[in-house]
Amino acid sequence: MKQVLEILGFLALVQGVAGLVHEFTDWNWGLVQRLGFLDGFEVYASVALLVLGVALFAAAGSRKSV
Repeated sequence: MKQVLEILGFLALVQGVAGLVHEFTDWNWGLVQRLGFLDGFEVYASVALLVLGVALFAAAGSRKSV
């Protein structure tokens, strides 16, 4: 379970960074800008993904390794 949380946290962090990089540099990669229902809220969604990634890493850190 710890590894799953770490992988999901890593993916959330990467997508959050990709969304912010896209917004500030127009470098076209990442998932956030491709979702139509997030039009106008890409920065907020990217920051939320960064926070989610940190929370997932914290949850993974509180788990014991098996």
